[in-house]
Amino acid sequence: MAMKKTFYSNGKLLITGEYVVLDGAKSLALPTKFGQYLNVESGANNQIEWKSYDSDNSIWFETTIAFSEITNQVPFENETLRNTLVSILREAYLQNPKLITDSDGYQITTELTFPRLWGLGTSSTLINNIAQWLEIDAFELLKSSFGGSGYDIACAQNNGAILYQLNNDKPYVEKVVFTPNFAENCYFVYLNKKQNSKTAIAAYFNKRTAIENSISELDQITNAVLKAANLEKFMSLLEEHEIILSHILEMKTIKESLFHDFNGVIKSLGAWGGDFILVASKENPTAYFKSKGFETILTYEEMILI
Repeated sequence: MAMKKTFYSNGKLLITGEYVVLDGAKSLALPTKFGQYLNVESGANNQIEWKSYDSDNSIWFETTIAFSEITNQVPFENETLRNTLVSILREAYLQNPKLITDSDGYQITTELTFPRLWGLGTSSTLINNIAQWLEIDAFELLKSSFGGSGYDIACAQNNGAILYQLNNDKPYVEKVVFTPNFAENCYFVYLNKKQNSKTAIAAYFNKRTAIENSISELDQITNAVLKAANLEKFMSLLEEHEIILSHILEMKTIKESLFHDFNGVIKSLGAWGGDFILVASKENPTAYFKSKGFETILTYEEMILI
């Protein structure tokens, strides 16, 4: 029996620059303490037996994929989970044919360390793990399969804060130090629904108006966030960011629509209206959010890889 190989990738949160990162804005992204494992063992019958485990050890997806499905360039009618996985594997095979030429089959399991619905990067951690396994470029694999800016791949690969930017469609990643002295005033609250980032991105591209000016303003905010000396400054920058994005997206901010009576600042992270929000407040906001039915509240220290 060949050795079992294990790969791991970090989850992600986009602190500034959501949506506009696609248009070249500079964005601050933080890897999370949560992520996903990929375990690869040898199998048989020229096929992959695949099992995906959620953080509670339940199997949320399982399938068997014949090698021939990966090598045959058949376009898919619809985007089922299985079809998406096959297309990721097909793109990986095109980048490294050894996936199939050097094997009789595989038994593959994935294990999330966060509940799948949290939206911390189930797809990006999978793509980065597959890229590690096959020694191919994860950004290329993302581009040819799933799409998106790639900041999530950069978080998967880095164990600290990064500035992320697309330059002529090429990812530029800069490691930065972000250790705010007000971290204990920052919380992450799950909005009880997962956003589909593909749909959100499509909606953004339909909406966005001339945004060059906004991008330079948002870049300045990102730079300032990195240097924010205290909670008050940080909060005012987040608020400014929300207002600019609200104009671009022609959407109410999450604070306006759900938490208008909250004493503190609330910032959307990633696709607006779902996944996690960042809450900055002087007082511990747990009781407030629980009273509104939001039970998942993590401290900065619980969430962010420091």
